[in-house]
Amino acid sequence: NCLRTIGRLVSATAASGFSSAPRFASVVNCRVNQCQRNRWLSTVNMSGNNSASATSSSKQKYQPDFVPIYFILRDGSKVRVDCRVGDNLLDIIIDQNVDIDGFGACGGTLSCSTCHLIFDKANYDSLPNKVTEEEQDMLDMAYELSDTSRLGCQIVVTPDMQDWVIKVPNDVADARIL
Repeated sequence: NCLRTIGRLVSATAASGFSSAPRFASVVNCRVNQCQRNRWLSTVNMSGNNSASATSSSKQKYQPDFVPIYFILRDGSKVRVDCRVGDNLLDIIIDQNVDIDGFGACGGTLSCSTCHLIFDKANYDSLPNKVTEEEQDMLDMAYELSDTSRLGCQIVVTPDMQDWVIKVPNDVADARIL
């Protein structure tokens, strides 16, 4: 369904002679992120029983709307960011105006490696989605690549990520210009 919607956007854009590629990329990225968020939220809702008659509300697990995540920036400072569950880390860092020079240059279209982040091993292993071939291709061009590297545009925040500490590499490589 997400791909059909994006396909329609691409077809309509090409037919109309739309020439503003950055704006179009932003629109497509927004639709992709919305689809990812909705897909994630639907799996969360399907995994639990939401009917009030099945369990009392006091026994249901609390699911926060926001979780604090800490980022170690390039200068070594540690910044707390309140992250909305269901959003990806790239969008959160941009929306919260976290000062990371050059972060997310492609707007989340998986065509650069500027949103490269490094997780600790335990947290990396517990991420719900694994690295795709496309993401690995971009990571291969990133500086300071580690076994626990991921692109922020591919990581959707879950309640389990509360109080995680994520490192921003000291250098950035923009795969679009390599």
